[in-house]
Amino acid sequence: MKKILLLLTFLLSLQFSNAQKSLEVNGVNVPRTLDFKGETLTLNGVGQRSKMFTDLYVQALYLSVLTQDPKLILDSDTEMAIRIHITSSLVTSKKLSKALAKGMEKSVGEAGILKLTKEVQELEALIGKEITKAGDFFNLVYNPFDKSLWIYKNDRYEGKIESFEFKKAFFGIWLSENPVDKDLKEELLGKNN
Repeated sequence: MKKILLLLTFLLSLQFSNAQKSLEVNGVNVPRTLDFKGETLTLNGVGQRSKMFTDLYVQALYLSVLTQDPKLILDSDTEMAIRIHITSSLVTSKKLSKALAKGMEKSVGEAGILKLTKEVQELEALIGKEITKAGDFFNLVYNPFDKSLWIYKNDRYEGKIESFEFKKAFFGIWLSENPVDKDLKEELLGKNN
């Protein structure tokens, strides 16, 4: 009997410790923290991006200082990250990179996106290096020390894009005054979680 109680206690504590490290959202385990260059970024909010009744990806926003102020996040020159976990086979590398480019244009306008043409092309090249499928995830981390967005696919470094203005446009896809999805914006800000 003692052994059974010890085993049950161990299993419950194991479940509790795993629950503390991640959060399940629509079948996707979302880490509560991300580590980048010795800094720990904390989950600010998480949500599901859907379009025309199809769930496309689960997305999470990680910050070094939690906030619900989108302008503060966009203007901040501190570590932050977006995690995109693909949940639909309809999302390909090419479609994702095109959607991100469209979202940035919506965020900063036509004149603003023209100034970032080189960076947008770099993003398309890095995201589209290889086939993306359901289950793949991207961590897109802003590093203030070199003013660049570092791109990781399935925890493998793909490259980086240097430009603070690009970082603002990129995070603006979801956090600007004109986001691609207003409900997702609220979720990433931790307002609907």
